[in-house]
Parts: sequence; structure tokens; C-alpha cells
Amino acid sequence: MASNERTKVSSCQELMAGDAIEAFCKNTLVHRGPVTDTAPEHGLFWILDIVTGGRRLLDVSEFEIVRLPQHYHEVLVGSAHGG
Repeated sequence: MASNERTKVSSCQELMAGDAIEAFCKNTLVHRGPVTDTAPEHGLFWILDIVTGGRRLLDVSEFEIVRLPQHYHEVLVGSAHGG
């Protein structure tokens, strides 16, 4: 069953490549995009950021990370590749 709710993420173990996420700093959206890779042993993960236009390495401890519902995946991936 697909969820239509956003889910707060507290560790990299909860993320996998292809997850669509948003990263907030002090309630301000600073990054959004699909996860491309994770380094859970370091609390880090990479995204293709459609807000800033590049690949970004994010630290779970520095942001409030929210996983978006599955239907956002195609939109984010298309936007990240200029589609």
C-alpha cells in the first residue's frame, strides 16, 4: 500500500537510493531531490538537488529530513535531469 504522507527520517538506515526527500534547516526548505547513495556508517547521503541544481552530500544530523510520498519520485528525478 502506497503512503501519501511525508515521513520524518532520523537516520541514513531509513533511506535508500531513489527515495525522494526534502531537507529543512530552521523550517526552511534548503534541499529537495532523489537520494542517489548513502553512507549510513557516517550518517551521510547524497541527493540530486533540484533546489540548488547539483549533487549534494547531506548529513542527517544537520537537517530535518523528510521522505516524500512515492508519487514524487518520478517528478523529482525528471526535474533533476532537466526534464
